Parts: sequence; C-alpha cells; structure tokens
Amino acid sequence: MDNIQLTIDGQVVQVPSGSTLMAAARIIGVDIPLICYHELTTSEGICRQCVVEVEGRRVLQPACVTEAQPGMVVYTTSERVIRSRRTILEMLSAIVDLQDAPELQRQMTTYEANPERFAEAEKRGQPLIDDNPFYVRDYHKCIQCWRCVQACANDLQFTYALAIGGRGFNSHITTFFEKPLPETTCVFCGNCVAVCPTGALKGKFEFLLEEEITISNLSDTNRNQKRVRDGNNSS
Repeated sequence: MDNIQLTIDGQVVQVPSGSTLMAAARIIGVDIPLICYHELTTSEGICRQCVVEVEGRRVLQPACVTEAQPGMVVYTTSERVIRSRRTILEMLSAIVDLQDAPELQRQMTTYEANPERFAEAEKRGQPLIDDNPFYVRDYHKCIQCWRCVQACANDLQFTYALAIGGRGFNSHITTFFEKPLPETTCVFCGNCVAVCPTGALKGKFEFLLEEEITISNLSDTNRNQKRVRDGNNSS
C-alpha cells in the first residue's frame, strides 16, 4: 500500500493511503478527544467531538472518518476546533447526566467547558429500566453515541436486541417494539455495558452497591427477583 504525506499541526507525517486523520494524528502523538468512537465499533462520526480544521474545507471535519489526503494541512487545536469541542460538551452537560463519564469530565476540564452555559435547556428525562438480573439501563445518562447498538449488532454480538427509537429530541436507545430485554434476542453478553462511556448501562451488582444496598439486602433482592421470574415462567 502506498504512503501519502500530509501536515498536522506543523508536523509532516506519512501514513498508508486510506488512513483516517485520527490514525495519522496518533502516529505523531497528537491526542484527539473522542466520544462516540471506540476501537471495537464502527466509526460513524456522530458526536463531532473529534473534529479538526482542514485548509480549504469550509466546515470542520470529523477525524475518525475523514480520510487523509496527500498534501492536506490539518489543525487539531485551532480556535474554531476548541470552540466547537467546548460547545459540544456544554450542550451534552445541559441535557444529560455526565457524572459517571470520567473521560467526558476530563474533557470538560481540558476545554474549560461551562456546564451551566445552557442551564435552561430541557433535560432528556428517561426512566431507569431494571428489567433483568444482569444490568440496568439508565438512559438519563445516555448521550446516544450508538456504541451499544453497534456492539449488539454487526460489530460484535450479532443479536440485534438494541435499536434506536424516536426522532429528533425524542430519539433514544431502546429495544425492538420497546420490549423488556428478557423478551428480546439479548443473550446478556455484556458487550453493550463494556463499551458504554457514560454509565447509562451498568452491571446490576455495581449499580446496587452504588445505591448503598448491603450484601444481605442484595441477596434478598436476588432471591425475590428469582421468585418473580420463576412465577412468571410457570404461569
């Protein structure tokens, strides 16, 4: 495969043809912030947090999906780029609970984002869903990065239990026909929980401990849930 040459933040870099700008930046040690990108899922460029400025292009380009071209001149920390990343974080903070998202909290500090900038914005109020013995779904913390949907589908598990529902502001991660997880094709592999960046999907044991439920109470809870499941299966 032929190599191409481009310039990133004043540094000349050579990369294999077909490489993304993100891959090119990593070669020279340039750290581009991420939200929706994950090495095990398909890059979609949804969140736009990885945008960079490319000379000659009118709009900022998502580095995770933009292919490097010969002679490109790229800026990863220009004023436009920093302002865009800061605004994205501020908008997310306005509508989603990010307290369990350490990487996003780090980015908030790095880009000096003000979580109160859009204080009047309407919150994405979603109820916590506890419908299975293995993990909970707290979509109040969901930023809709699609990682869980991709992991459940072609990228990892091929079970297609999770999907995207609604439109616009009311779009959300769900199951097909809004069914409880035990009634879907979910095999409770845990891949969706593993790739979630915000704690919207969390293991049941971890969740209960965070709620300060004791081991004794946890055992009682598990036994009660088992009785309920056994009763439902026998009816």
